[in-house]
Amino acid sequence: MKTNILVQKAVTVGLCATLGFGAVLMTNAPVAQAATASVSTGQQIVNYGKKFTGTPYKFGASTTTTKYFDCSSFMKYIFKKYGVDLPRTSVKQSKEGKAVSKANLRVGDLVFFSSGSRSTGSNVTHVGVYAGNGKILHTYGSPGVTLSDLDSGTWKRTYIKARRVL
Repeated sequence: MKTNILVQKAVTVGLCATLGFGAVLMTNAPVAQAATASVSTGQQIVNYGKKFTGTPYKFGASTTTTKYFDCSSFMKYIFKKYGVDLPRTSVKQSKEGKAVSKANLRVGDLVFFSSGSRSTGSNVTHVGVYAGNGKILHTYGSPGVTLSDLDSGTWKRTYIKARRVL
């Protein structure tokens, strides 16, 4: 008698598991979709760029080294890995792609600033990439490659425009 009860329970559990798994497959549940979700090119660029966090800043840095970067050589380097060939300078980069408002930024958009000793308040002197959640990935001064808040301090005051090149 005990064997019959165990067999009934095993069959019941097996049947429930089969029906539950079949329901997941038939409904195309989010669990099944999560495994196939792809990461945007913009996010791939930002993720790649983050690997260089702390790399020193050097104005006029070569575009062929990863020992140090300036802002535009950093953008040129990380975008090139994903097939986007940017010009060398932030001024020229600021003319690529299409204009995008600050309110409509997407991860991977280039953001431009007028900051530092060469700044007039309206000329482009700095570039970074929008990293999402109000952050920019860029390089400058003593921190080198870093994430900064777009909407605070220097970056809020000196923001000029953004361009979408992806």
